[in-house]
Amino acid sequence: MVSARKYRPDTFATVVGQAHITNTLRNALKMNTLAHAFLFTGPRGVGKTTCARILAKAINCEHLTESGEPCNACNSCRTFIENRSMNIHEMDAASNNSVDDIRSIVEQVRYSPAGGGKSIYIIDEVHMLSTAAFNAFLKTLEEPPPHAIFILATTEKQKILPTILSRCQKFDFRRIRLDDISQHLKDICEQEGISYEYGGLQQIAIKADGALRDALSLFDQIVSFSNRQVTFDIVLDNLNLLDHTYFFRLTDAILKEDPAESLVIFNEIIDNGFDLYNVLSGLVEHFRNLLVARDSRTAAFMETSDNVRETYLEYAGRMDATLLFNAFNLCSESELKFKNTGNPRLLIELLLLKLSSLKRVIHLQTSDLLASGGQKKNN
Repeated sequence: MVSARKYRPDTFATVVGQAHITNTLRNALKMNTLAHAFLFTGPRGVGKTTCARILAKAINCEHLTESGEPCNACNSCRTFIENRSMNIHEMDAASNNSVDDIRSIVEQVRYSPAGGGKSIYIIDEVHMLSTAAFNAFLKTLEEPPPHAIFILATTEKQKILPTILSRCQKFDFRRIRLDDISQHLKDICEQEGISYEYGGLQQIAIKADGALRDALSLFDQIVSFSNRQVTFDIVLDNLNLLDHTYFFRLTDAILKEDPAESLVIFNEIIDNGFDLYNVLSGLVEHFRNLLVARDSRTAAFMETSDNVRETYLEYAGRMDATLLFNAFNLCSESELKFKNTGNPRLLIELLLLKLSSLKRVIHLQTSDLLASGGQKKNN
């Protein structure tokens, strides 16, 4: 079984990185102040459907714990875990988005659940419902029978009708932090007896971009490829990630004002098969990291592994802020031009030539500014 399924949370306490939501839901369960309709929104792979399933299970749990968790042992919990619950219904709106699909739910809602408890309807990707389906759903969502609860989940809240939004209690799920994903992968490695380097796990988390499900899929891929080893180098090779050493080498060439060296390094990157846009976007992020690393208050904004963070702090400490800001500006402008250029390689080469002469340009501009200031003073 893939890790995303094997390690799918079955209690609120095991949900990663969404404590602001799980604590609220547990308190609502303990105080019996549940809404009749919930809307879970946020990026993909952050736990919306998982939390919906845990909440549905907890609502009908016969022995809810003092902390507001489902017991996972009672008859109601067991039937749900074994996918034979008659009271909890799931629908994927991506493939069931017509008026008829919603009307069948509206008809079903009228009947009380078998064996008591609540009838809970989880509708995933709810933004995919047609306008007509939303309208058919409105009245039921506004005044459902006492035994019915709706849990809607979506990645695109802006596509949902305002009239639907106003009838739901909304919960916004966050991108999961780099450290939370890395720690979760570390726990899995220790449970499965997989050899790992924490820096490698951090690289997987960076690539996943806040989505735990994506991180687990990448993790499985690397474990299969590497015979149960997850090291920094293996992760870079397997995911075809640009090693930060390339960007630091380019930075050294820029500081030495050596355009030929910059082009040699860039050609080496191309020969290794890296995508040109990834190179350019990597440069933008690289100079952004150098800028934020100049101040201890913003250094924490860097989403990178610990060893790479130390290198950024070292470089930022000996680089001029004006140089960094101008380099970041040039890279950002080139990124905007990338999609419209007929020769992306030439665009990046021209950028590297500009960056290599940037120190001299700034020096000349500063000298001219000082000279003009001195002339005005003399006059």
